[in-house]
Amino acid sequence: MILDLLKNCSLCPRNCGIDRTKRAGFCGASDKIRVALVSLHRWEEPCLVGQNGAGTIFFSHCNLKCVYCQNFEISSGGYGEEISIERLAEIFLEQQERGAANIELVTPTHYVPQICTALDAAKTRGLSLPVVYNTSAYENLSTLELLRDRVDIFLPDLKYFSDEIAVTFSRAPNYFAVASAAIRKMFELVGAPSFSANGNMTRGVIVRHLILPNFRRDSIKILDWLYENFGDKIFISLMNQYTPVFRAGEYKKISRRLTTFEYDSVVNHAVEIGVENCYIQIGRTAEEKFIPRFDGSGVR
Repeated sequence: MILDLLKNCSLCPRNCGIDRTKRAGFCGASDKIRVALVSLHRWEEPCLVGQNGAGTIFFSHCNLKCVYCQNFEISSGGYGEEISIERLAEIFLEQQERGAANIELVTPTHYVPQICTALDAAKTRGLSLPVVYNTSAYENLSTLELLRDRVDIFLPDLKYFSDEIAVTFSRAPNYFAVASAAIRKMFELVGAPSFSANGNMTRGVIVRHLILPNFRRDSIKILDWLYENFGDKIFISLMNQYTPVFRAGEYKKISRRLTTFEYDSVVNHAVEIGVENCYIQIGRTAEEKFIPRFDGSGVR
C-alpha cells in the first residue's frame, strides 16, 4: 500500500528512514497532511493561470532549508491546518468547481503517498483538471515514478549549479546532481509541452530559476545545462523576484535585491544561446505583496 512508504520514509533525498506515523522527518512533516492555503493564484506563468487562476494548494513543511524562503512561515514554521486524505480530495474538486485552470500542488514531496491517494479518489468523482507538481526538484526518482499518469505538468525549481551554494543556502548536498536527474525523469514522465485551445498548458515541464544576487554566473551555467539537454522541449521561467526575507540578512551576498544588470545579463545569455520557450519577469516583482498570505483560506 502506498501509504506504507511513510513508515520508513525515503520519499526525498534526505532518506531519513523515519517512521512518520510516530514522529516527523527531516522535513518536519508527520504522516498527517498539513495545508496552509488553498487559493486561485494569478501570479504564476501565463500558461498556468487561465481565466481564473491556478488552483494552488500550499502544503506545510519542506525538505529544503532555504535561508531566503519567502514561504518560511509554512516551510520552516510549519504553519497550516491538519486535514485528512478525504478532505484533500474534496479540495481538489472544490478548486475545479471554482474554475481553476489546474490543480497546483505546492511543495508536495513529503506528502506524495497521501496526494496520490487523494488524486485517485477525486478522479473517480470527476476531477479532470491538469495536475501541476510545483517542487524544489530535490526529489528521489522512485517518488517521481509514483506520479506517473497522476501528474500532467511538472514545475520544478532548479536552484543551484554549485553544490557549495546549495549547501550554504539550502542545506542540500548534491543538489544539482539530484535535481538534474529529477528533471530528466519529469520530462520522461510527461514529455514535450502541449496546450489547450485557450493557451493553457495541459502537459509538459516548466523549469523555474530564481536568480540570486551575486550568483548570475551560476544561473548562466544552469541555463546552459537546460538548453543543451532539452532545447525548446521544455519551458524555462527566469525569475527576478528575489526578496531578502527570513534569514537572508545573515548572508552578506544575498542580503540585497537583484540588480537590473544581473537579471538582464542572464536573460541576454538565454537569447544568445537560442532559448525560445522562456518566461521572463518585467517590472518590480521583488516585493512582499506578491507573497501569499497564509491564513488557512479554503482549507476547511
